[in-house]
Amino acid sequence: MDRVAKFHTPEIVFGPEALSEVGNVVAALGIGRPLVVSDHRLAQTPWLDRVLTDLRARGLDPAVFLDVTPNPRAAEVATGYEAFRRHHGDGLVALGGGSVIDTAKGVAVLASNGGHILEYEGIDRATRSLPPLVAVPSTAGSGADVSQFCVINDEQRRTKVTIVGRTLVPNVAVIDPILITSAPPDVIAQAGMDALTHSVEAFVSLARGRLTDALAVESLIGIWTNLERLVQDPTDERAGAEMSLASLRAGMAFTNAILGATHAMSHPVGGYCDAPHGTVNSVLLPHVIRYNAYVCADDFAELAEAVGLDTAGSAQLVADRLADAIAGLAARVGMPSTLAPLGVEPGLLELLTQRAMVDSCMLTNPRSAAAPEILDVYRQAL
Repeated sequence: MDRVAKFHTPEIVFGPEALSEVGNVVAALGIGRPLVVSDHRLAQTPWLDRVLTDLRARGLDPAVFLDVTPNPRAAEVATGYEAFRRHHGDGLVALGGGSVIDTAKGVAVLASNGGHILEYEGIDRATRSLPPLVAVPSTAGSGADVSQFCVINDEQRRTKVTIVGRTLVPNVAVIDPILITSAPPDVIAQAGMDALTHSVEAFVSLARGRLTDALAVESLIGIWTNLERLVQDPTDERAGAEMSLASLRAGMAFTNAILGATHAMSHPVGGYCDAPHGTVNSVLLPHVIRYNAYVCADDFAELAEAVGLDTAGSAQLVADRLADAIAGLAARVGMPSTLAPLGVEPGLLELLTQRAMVDSCMLTNPRSAAAPEILDVYRQAL
């Protein structure tokens, strides 16, 4: 309440059969030769063909780029840009999860700014306007469809590079909950825990505000109520719709409030061990909550109350209760309880700490972080 804050989101098309609007949206942006970025798993679903058919029916000339992997590599962005250039593309459609959308953002950065994608690490390094981008998420979790973040794996250094800037926010997000129900249970669980982490970190971020707080709380409630249901039955359209909405709310919250130590610590692990981002977050978040509770226990107690946990006792005790409950939810949807199964060994912790300390997400963590403390959090999570 004591500062002015800008709240930035793309245009959003949300709801059942929203997928049928992709062609209208792309045409309205003046795109004639879109590059559709997706992946080989999505190519096995009906969604890619539906999008391509829709685009062609409107007289547009799409090309397709599918060579995207989880934790997308810089080389994949470069290859995608070459596909965009050869096609003489004038816009992009990203159909997929966070990795696909981040790859499309990287292609857009190179298309207008040139160079190598890793040169844009940090905040507001891509200064030229990007070609128009329409994001069509197929998972409920990354928030990449509405965010100003792009995370790319630097294979040479085995770390993730975080690129942040308002130019990276897609022009339009088209969110059709039916796409979520085609994802396998492990992907649903990983994405859901990622969205949950976005909600919690946005709510305690140093850059939070009244708008982001409201979105973060509503998102957390939606995930708490529906994630297990959707993991148990991916065809549950009601749970899928609620998770899509929760992911959208979390995305709008964190792109404006930014994140914290969980993400700063998760990025190095994902880059070095090639581990699923949402899984790493699910392991680290309870430990980071306990670490941050020394300065914002009341905020965590408010979140605990929102999801119906016992709030008796001190705020610190309730924050611990929230951390335990999140760890319990993660276990019930199949997440590991430690970093060890993800390939993290004790000898890596010093390097991971060094990289976490310079991650841009650490700037908005509510508790000022020192390297020995972050190293200790890693040790607790191991």
